Amino acid sequence: MERRIHEFLAEERRSWAALNADSAELIDCVSRMVGSGGKRLRPAFCVAGYLAGGGDPEAQVVVDVAAALELLHTFALLHDDVMDDSGLRRNEPTAHVLHSTLHEERDWRGEPRRYGESVAVLAGDLALVYAERLLVDCPPHARRIWGELCTELMIGQFLDVRAAARFVPDPELSSWIALFKSGRYTVYRPLAMGAELAGAQELRPAFERYGLALGEAFQLRDDLLDAFGSSDVIGKPAQLDFKQHKMTLLMSIALRHEAEVRELVGDDLSRADPERLHEVLIRTGVRDRVEEVVAERIETARAAVRGALDPDWAAELHTMARQAAYRDK
Repeated sequence: MERRIHEFLAEERRSWAALNADSAELIDCVSRMVGSGGKRLRPAFCVAGYLAGGGDPEAQVVVDVAAALELLHTFALLHDDVMDDSGLRRNEPTAHVLHSTLHEERDWRGEPRRYGESVAVLAGDLALVYAERLLVDCPPHARRIWGELCTELMIGQFLDVRAAARFVPDPELSSWIALFKSGRYTVYRPLAMGAELAGAQELRPAFERYGLALGEAFQLRDDLLDAFGSSDVIGKPAQLDFKQHKMTLLMSIALRHEAEVRELVGDDLSRADPERLHEVLIRTGVRDRVEEVVAERIETARAAVRGALDPDWAAELHTMARQAAYRDK
């Protein structure tokens, strides 16, 4: 998968640089994000679903689908960083920050910030176009799942932005956001695409139960890392959810159940002292409560595939679940 993406982007760069040297800079923006690291969870779950379903390990189509999933994630991250006004991604300046700086250094006309954001949005769009091109040989039944995945991602992003603006504690809405942005997008749909490619549609119900449980645990870990993690470790600004008024599942639980948190936050999360909020969340037991939910969701995911899959693959998916839910960045 890594080689497929690298060769694809390298060929694109060669072709466009020959036509117009300036155009290569947009492709480089995509390549920079892809090459900066990442957990590659979505491709990994797709391949796992495919192999667990008895797919041919030599087939090219699953490689292309896995590569498309990673490029789709690249699209989402490039746009996310603009929407969140984030300055760091994987310990490097985000695309919009980098290109704002280049605009200033080159002494160009117009507003540097606007230019940088435009480049990042266009690079995200290009990554999505590339993902679609890699799916040219993907069978129609798997393409339908891809369409559902993309739709759920966009709706989840909208609900996230809307919830931040509305800023009303709503655990049910926060669960829906986690479901769309993590449960389906990160875990279930990639697994389902792999199963469809392998002709193992009978695995989809088990994969759905597994994916939705793990997806919620994954999103809760994101919330915990943002609230309690270190910027140096997680590779992006810590406590950004607080500053962006994000109504995460963690904050929704805290605001609904803890009067001290409600008093501290009031109607503006960004004005709450992050250190004080950090201390209150620990002292009131919110952090521990969320960790208990994570553990429960991991056990639900484990039970979903136990008996439905070959024991070796059930064990492998349990290992993948723990790695995703107990990661440190």
